[in-house]
Amino acid sequence: MSIDIFRTASKLDAEVIANLVNMAYRPESGASGWTHESDLVSGSRTNVDQIVDIISKPDSVILLGIKGSEIAACIHIEKDDSSGYIGMFAVNPTLQGAGVGKQMLAYAEWYASENFSSDKFIMVVVSSRSELISFYQRRGYQKTGSIMDYPLSAGAGIPKHPDLKIEILEKRSDITVKRDALDKRPINQESL
Repeated sequence: MSIDIFRTASKLDAEVIANLVNMAYRPESGASGWTHESDLVSGSRTNVDQIVDIISKPDSVILLGIKGSEIAACIHIEKDDSSGYIGMFAVNPTLQGAGVGKQMLAYAEWYASENFSSDKFIMVVVSSRSELISFYQRRGYQKTGSIMDYPLSAGAGIPKHPDLKIEILEKRSDITVKRDALDKRPINQESL
């Protein structure tokens, strides 16, 4: 399955994005999708106000992957010096495992390289989500060895286990490869 178009989110998309992220990260018991963390963290992952704040910040965007007329995936990128911080990566649970996440991540890396001159991508993941870490490692991300307690002050839910940790993954940018992979067409991802 392929994403039809990519676009930058606006504040008008905030509610849909919040719903998508919460559905992907914290679905109700028995919901589909392999990347959720409902067994590790309770509460919402995000809310509309947080999404609006992210979109309103300078050097910060939420990218959307559209399939048909629906938002199939989203990812947040924020410039941090010469690095691109990647977060809030969510794919509709009914589309997980169909290649949408790979396309969205590749586009986000290209976008950060082109628009923020990022030479490195940084992301934070829950340490105990080995299947998700493996997904990122298959895409060139490496563990940095930086492990911290789950950030209660981030407003991203409450850990169900008191010893829940997060860790940082990094990947060096290869701008030339990304440009070639997208055939220099940021809106049309057919070449991915």
